[in-house]
Amino acid sequence: MKATQRDFSAVAPRAALQARIAFFCGPDEAGAAAAADKLTAMLPDPGERIELSGGDLRSDPVRLGDEARSVSLFGGNRHLLVRAVGDEAHDAVKVFLEVIDGGEAEGACPVLIVASAATDKSRTAKLLEGRSDALVAMFYPPDLRAVTEDVRRMADAAGLKLSGDLAERIARASCLDVRLAQSEVTKLALYVDASPKTPRQADEEALDAIGARTEEDGLMPIVNVVLSGEVNRLPGELRRLRELALNPVGVLLALERRVAQLAQLAARLGQGRRVGDLLEAEQKAHRVFWRDRRDLSVQLQRWNAGRLERLVQRLAALHRALLANSQAAELLLAQELAAIARHASPRT
Repeated sequence: MKATQRDFSAVAPRAALQARIAFFCGPDEAGAAAAADKLTAMLPDPGERIELSGGDLRSDPVRLGDEARSVSLFGGNRHLLVRAVGDEAHDAVKVFLEVIDGGEAEGACPVLIVASAATDKSRTAKLLEGRSDALVAMFYPPDLRAVTEDVRRMADAAGLKLSGDLAERIARASCLDVRLAQSEVTKLALYVDASPKTPRQADEEALDAIGARTEEDGLMPIVNVVLSGEVNRLPGELRRLRELALNPVGVLLALERRVAQLAQLAARLGQGRRVGDLLEAEQKAHRVFWRDRRDLSVQLQRWNAGRLERLVQRLAALHRALLANSQAAELLLAQELAAIARHASPRT
């Protein structure tokens, strides 16, 4: 089975019943992760979640099959979630498929793999092609219109009544990251005491109370400073990060989102095409917001496709480090942001 964000909702119910292993990939890592959560919720009985990293499986390829076939401590159902970079899980998936094809995987739990910096053309995806017991789902960065519609659907499910302008504001403030948008919708629903049985109207005042007051209080200023190599402005942005108590993982998600957007734009740029012409076309297609054009223009000159690929892998490693060491997350993030900004600086 194969899917993209366009048809995932239609394919997911069948995959939840048939797929032993699901591979979520593409430049929209946030969309891939959100889809993995949606598929998990559709499983007949997802049970306990066991999380593994791609590094774990790369060093021990047999572990995936062993974990999938092992029994929960309390005898209930479970599922595996693997967070990998690129083809880290390739050998483990190959071994597990050999176990399945050998008839030795009876009772094995579902395996879901979210692979950043991977595509449906990767070696791991190729292993799963054409199998009725596998799903390969590819996710591309959404545009503002698509995320705004997602926000409206999230709000409807939470019993929250949103105007189109308010839904768009949440989409922008979340940097088109559906996970952050879901978090904002959930907080807003709690704040106005909304539920599916008791719908409530939300307004600008309520959103101001639970989120950043303006876009300038959000995440994009520090993202733009880092990726544009403006090292002289970075200390002030890091100070603002501390003063506003911005969540380090939230900042990193915004950075990952912009890098994914830059990677997609760099792929479309090609040889001989001017950056300005590309961004003009992207704006007309509603894939680039007019306020972002200046920053994107600068950043596309700082980062080519090869450098962006390496940056994606570096950010994925940082993401794992932040989740594993929450107490030092702010320091780890600040150090890495400084290193990336220096790398992007035109002076280096």
